[in-house]
Amino acid sequence: MLDNASNRPDLPPEIARRRTFAIISHPDAGKTTLTEKFLLYGGAIQMAGQVRAKGEARRTRSDFMQMEKDRGISVSASAMSFDFSGFRFNLVDTPGHSDFSEDTYRTLTAVDAAVMVIDGAKGVESQTQKLFEVCRLRDLPILTFCNKMDRESRDTFEIIDEIQENLAIDVTPASWPIGVGRDFIGCYDMLRDRLELMDRADRNKVAESIEINGLDDPKLAEHVPAHLLEKLLEEVEMARELLPGLDPQSVVEGHMTPIWFGSAINSFGVKELMDGIGAYGPEPQPQTAQPREISPEEKKVSGFVFKVQANMDPKHRDRVAFVRMASGHFKRGMKLTHVRTKKPMAVSNPVLFLASDRELAEEAWAGDIIGIPNHGQLRIGDTLTEGEALRVSGIPSFAPELLQGVRAGDPMKAKHLEKALMQFAEEGAAKVFKPSIGSGFIVGVVGALQFEVLASRIEMEYGLPVRFEQSQFTSARWVSGDKQAIDKFVNTNKQHIAHDHDGDIVYLTRLQWDIDRVVRDYPDLKLTATKEMMV
Repeated sequence: MLDNASNRPDLPPEIARRRTFAIISHPDAGKTTLTEKFLLYGGAIQMAGQVRAKGEARRTRSDFMQMEKDRGISVSASAMSFDFSGFRFNLVDTPGHSDFSEDTYRTLTAVDAAVMVIDGAKGVESQTQKLFEVCRLRDLPILTFCNKMDRESRDTFEIIDEIQENLAIDVTPASWPIGVGRDFIGCYDMLRDRLELMDRADRNKVAESIEINGLDDPKLAEHVPAHLLEKLLEEVEMARELLPGLDPQSVVEGHMTPIWFGSAINSFGVKELMDGIGAYGPEPQPQTAQPREISPEEKKVSGFVFKVQANMDPKHRDRVAFVRMASGHFKRGMKLTHVRTKKPMAVSNPVLFLASDRELAEEAWAGDIIGIPNHGQLRIGDTLTEGEALRVSGIPSFAPELLQGVRAGDPMKAKHLEKALMQFAEEGAAKVFKPSIGSGFIVGVVGALQFEVLASRIEMEYGLPVRFEQSQFTSARWVSGDKQAIDKFVNTNKQHIAHDHDGDIVYLTRLQWDIDRVVRDYPDLKLTATKEMMV
């Protein structure tokens, strides 16, 4: 692996073998299935679950909420760790539905690279493009996997062109598909001159690999039918002339993406992708923070919370904060300082995730993702250190695009509803606003499907039937500025003011006109659509 800045010291071997990455894609391109196969190769599970299959075979490991199992979609990001050929992979599966994109944006702040999954028949889709832009903002290295090659898919050059044009990034083929759809028999590995053949009979079997010497090796003809062989030779020759070769340095800088072809459900092409992540994926990177950057090789431990998940285990009211370790070597039972409250916290039962199975983490190194069970002290964006006041920056919270009022089906249970809503607000699943006039709460989300998820979770986890009702407001903005100006503003616009779960002032708007009016009448106030999850 190339070190991306030549003047950085070498990382300790334990840290250098960590690869922390997220899987991103449009819904239904096959993220969760690919995640399952990663676990299969990493030896974490014996039989990969499938999202759409019969009986026991459809228990995927990474979709643990009831709703995810029912609908066959992933709703919340989940983390998993496993070993593979000398590397420790920490993988975060993210939801692809745009309704849950905020969870995904935050997850991308905690990883060093992204694996982009593309459906061979559909190419680059809208959500892929959005997520890609977030990766671009953070200069994340991207590795691409073109899935579903065993279905009828588009011409290989077309797919590559589309990625280059839409995403403005150089693409270099790491493997080349042989045949397409029904005729798809495998891939030619362009980096190592090998023939990889797919076995359609047993989906959980690792594909066989045949060493060959270059494309004119007579062994090729034994395994590949003549008409496919001719096409393969022609295409590979074109590809080698037209497309750039693999430059590991520009992959790490995020300017080039290698692309592998395969079929995740048939376990094909996955192993090559994993080898590629090991070889070309970045080691744990320095983390931006205030007042200084945190380097992974520092001796002192530090980490930050990028996601809070409540009630992972339906039997207990628990909350787990997902923490990305940014530096040092963490041991169980260490006392860490919680920077926001300046209080020490003894971390006595941190967990490592093998999807839904958790085990106690005796130790963790920079780059790992661990879960810290807690009773609400830890929030998204919190930093834990060994005493130094560092704050990891850049974890966004977006203004919701849909607002609805919420009421408990039983008016006696309003108090319980408040507790449930606060829990979800701290988890970052929704924004909860308490209007300063009137009772009730207003819940804001990014996508309509989130209302259904919230209603189903409040009912399942708290036993409260709730109903959402139309609200007169359409959007919310955080207000910041001089204290006197804010007070004056709040007093004149009482009916538009609410507070979020941190107690910050929020201005609820009906029309763009409301926002323009405030900008005109109160030049010294700032209305923002995002708020950093820190303070």
